[in-house]
Amino acid sequence: MEKDSKKYDVAIIGGGPAGIIAAIRAGQLGAKVVLIEKNEKLGIKLLMTGGGRCNLTHIEKNLREFCAKFGKEGDFLLSPFSVFGTKETMDFFENNGLELKDEKGNIFPISEKSKDVLNFLINLLKKYKVDVLLSTEVADIEKKGKLISSIVLMNGKEIKANQYIISSGGRSYPSTGSSGDSFIWAKRLGHDIVDTKPALTPIETKEQWTKTLQGISLDDVGISFSCNQKNEIEGRGDILFTHFGFSGPLILNMSRTVGDLLEKGKVKMAIDLFPSKSIEQLDKFLIGLFNKNRKKHISKYLNDLFPEKLSDFILNFSSIPYERISNDITKEERIRLVKFMKKIDITVLGLLGFDKAMATHGGISLKTIDSKTMKSKLINNLYFAGEAINLDGPCGGYNLQMCWSTGYIAGQNAASGVK
Repeated sequence: MEKDSKKYDVAIIGGGPAGIIAAIRAGQLGAKVVLIEKNEKLGIKLLMTGGGRCNLTHIEKNLREFCAKFGKEGDFLLSPFSVFGTKETMDFFENNGLELKDEKGNIFPISEKSKDVLNFLINLLKKYKVDVLLSTEVADIEKKGKLISSIVLMNGKEIKANQYIISSGGRSYPSTGSSGDSFIWAKRLGHDIVDTKPALTPIETKEQWTKTLQGISLDDVGISFSCNQKNEIEGRGDILFTHFGFSGPLILNMSRTVGDLLEKGKVKMAIDLFPSKSIEQLDKFLIGLFNKNRKKHISKYLNDLFPEKLSDFILNFSSIPYERISNDITKEERIRLVKFMKKIDITVLGLLGFDKAMATHGGISLKTIDSKTMKSKLINNLYFAGEAINLDGPCGGYNLQMCWSTGYIAGQNAASGVK
């Protein structure tokens, strides 16, 4: 086996956001760092975030509320976020020369280009003399007792370091390299792995009519899910019709819970197009609307409220002729229209897989990681960071913030013994 002639202070597996910032922080502290990435380029998944705009983080003034966005495991992040949270993250980028902007709490680079964020990070890696090994795949991680002794590469070379960080992602978007390697290595090293599922992923539905509405997005609608005829979860926000069902921020954020419900039984979804109005209030609203011009076609009124394809769909499923004028609509037809717009029933078939998921639900058990240092409780010179650990949050910069925070803490503590 061929050994690398250079002995490192810190060796990091995975060149995503968590691994990159871990390398930068360790380098800042004077550590000799090597960053190992199996892809030809760093940060491939980072380039996809925020629709290519890179939603770097999300401003949440209350720390506990921020952590609560990550579900029942969120308290684990109280310590990392208190050390390197949203403010510190923004300061890190801005103080090093990347201008940011705030869009209703969502923080983006002012250029709105994720490639600018990646180039910024790569320049910092160069500044702190981090050795970056691209197109380099890890074959094995060797340990002696409670210490990792080396990383064995597919090309036969061996990397030795004093401290090691695993930050090679989860299973979402495997085309970017996140194929679950972290879980294989962590398990071999004795760590428990919480079953992984797709998170922040679109929903597939049984009804075929969604295909006719493909591409239509709706703002501020109500969505509820029931399992075995029992209401379980509801939310409000933006959705997108697709050829397979639904996507959009609200759907993605609710998908984790939907996935859990699907394991229990049959899941139904209901759309409320007017969540701010009761059935009675919506009926009065329509009466007032139709009375403005009683010779106007109902379809024209609906077209003022919705995209034309959706208006046609609503009239069709409410059994109201497209050419019906306001003056001729019966009370029975109007009530039918109101009830349909308040509750459009849909059957959920499942979630799209990891190839469409933005995050991974599950991962390396938090019980085996020290939240203050991100150090393994089982291996004395091993740290974890990023999507590999059992934490996932909603859309809007939360998951990237988790990566920045855990990566920074891991890099800082891995380099703490460097003299």
